[in-house]
Amino acid sequence: MLPPALAITRRIRSTPWSSRIEDFGVKAYTVYNHMLLPTQIRGVEEDYHHLRSAVQVWDVACERQAELRGPDAARLAQLLTVRDLRSLRAGRCAYAPMVDDAGRMINDPVALKLADDHWWFSVADSDVVLWAGGLARGMGLDVQVCEPEVNPLAVQGPKAETVMATVFGEAVRAIKFFGFERLDFRGRSWVVARSGWSAQGGFEIYVDDDELAAVLYDELMAAGAAFDIGPGCPNLIERIEAGLFTYGTDVTREHTALEASLDRYLALDAPIDAIGLDALRSQRAAGISRRLVGLMIDGDRVPHNRNGWDVEHGDERVGSVTSAVWSPRLSTNVALGMLRIDHTSVGAEVTVLAPDGERRATVVEVPFPGSSQR
Repeated sequence: MLPPALAITRRIRSTPWSSRIEDFGVKAYTVYNHMLLPTQIRGVEEDYHHLRSAVQVWDVACERQAELRGPDAARLAQLLTVRDLRSLRAGRCAYAPMVDDAGRMINDPVALKLADDHWWFSVADSDVVLWAGGLARGMGLDVQVCEPEVNPLAVQGPKAETVMATVFGEAVRAIKFFGFERLDFRGRSWVVARSGWSAQGGFEIYVDDDELAAVLYDELMAAGAAFDIGPGCPNLIERIEAGLFTYGTDVTREHTALEASLDRYLALDAPIDAIGLDALRSQRAAGISRRLVGLMIDGDRVPHNRNGWDVEHGDERVGSVTSAVWSPRLSTNVALGMLRIDHTSVGAEVTVLAPDGERRATVVEVPFPGSSQR
């Protein structure tokens, strides 16, 4: 039976590149920040192999920007994240988890410091502009909060740097990981960052002109023709292998940043003013009861897990598998799951209650072996 179709109406925003990928033959969309996000171009496994060997152009305009601009922009930026931003200089990005006053996840954006008084947070799927704007107004901060008309386009894969250098010039090659520069394209200056939601390396271009957006897409395609360039999208197999969770799927508003295994991004001992920091300090002292982990699941290919699957040890429920898929490279099923803390040690064995029956699973380190080519 075919899955239900997604009705694309005016309430769901298209992107400057929707027509390009639809001409190619996009097979599936989801809705992300009220906008279309492709989830399958050729097929999940075919897209995976292509991403790891060639180069793809991703329409990720759904990664909206929460813009902070004004004298109190830096203060608000730090309030919004439990990552210490004090040493972040202009031209750098930082993965910047956002939590509420109980330490629960609101978003896991990338912060871009354009200037001391000008910041973007490139957000996952939740309305951060409303959260940031409410804080600014409630605290009387001198800062303007908005969602600018900026649409990111990603170029990902081992050939991404060569393609980008053809279009933007050799200056692309000097951009460090999680750094960005303003580079010229047809007379417009755009932020170009070495970043992206894959472990294969690549760039994100922050495009603010719809007409030039189409020109850029076509030039990238022409520049990458010799490298089998094609449309792509965030890939389920590749992102699980890389240990990249999806906010809203693997981690939700019910989970704290410590439960999401984000410890290395949390400035729990820094003298900063950030919402949720005290709560996370208390949780660290008391200990958490669950944590996101990687899993290898035995058996043949697992079915699609639209809903989480219970995980048991003996007769006890100890968590759930949140995302799972067959890895053709590792010849096993790879997964992410939220498990009770006493079952999160590497090598721990549990039972997954998949729709097609019980399966043995083992907790493993993430990223999975060989997932990163950075």
